[in-house]
Amino acid sequence: MGIKNIKVGSMTLGMCATNCFFVFDEDTSDESGKKHGILFDPADRGDKIYESLSGKGFVVDLILLTHGHFDHIGGAEEIRNLTGAKIGCYEKEMAMCKDPYLNLSNDFGTHLKISPDILYRDGDEIEAAGLKCRLIATPGHTSGGCCYFFEENKILICGDTLFEESVGRTDFPTSSTSELIRSIREKLFVLPDDTLCYPGHGEMTTIGHEKEYNPFCGEYAGSDFF
Repeated sequence: MGIKNIKVGSMTLGMCATNCFFVFDEDTSDESGKKHGILFDPADRGDKIYESLSGKGFVVDLILLTHGHFDHIGGAEEIRNLTGAKIGCYEKEMAMCKDPYLNLSNDFGTHLKISPDILYRDGDEIEAAGLKCRLIATPGHTSGGCCYFFEENKILICGDTLFEESVGRTDFPTSSTSELIRSIREKLFVLPDDTLCYPGHGEMTTIGHEKEYNPFCGEYAGSDFF
């Protein structure tokens, strides 16, 4: 079987301008002509996400979370109800999904609580919609933060772990700066340089670019002028 023609669609939603991604195989459809895929981090307005995807002939087979902050899970419950798709996350992020204090929703008066249906371990291979990705645990932004790597196509859904020439904040409950930098250097910077990185906020980047230019964890991070 050849490499799939994976495409990544995106919507930017909510007060934090969070990126929500839909990953699908461009060349595969079901008997009715609809394309199935995996939805990552439904940030807000589950009804809007559903209407947009349905209007384009897309079907959500699985919902995956990179972490449990309110701005990444706000539309998850509604999407689950509308599609019947299950919600999955890294096993160490369950508590945050269920706790409005930890997921920061209390600070904005929304009091979000969601219960994921599937808990994955670090390194688990996840298969849905004819696609396969691997969960990479990347604690730091949150203790249960993770990324999802589509190895054949060199695509990384990296949440708030790694941004274009930046990294996720570490001043929240369960955050750790040292863990975040270690996660990036030991778990992400070992991926191919041409891996495309789709972050939770901001623009797409590559592993190679971040290894060279990221001021927090790249080649020259913390170096002196002379």
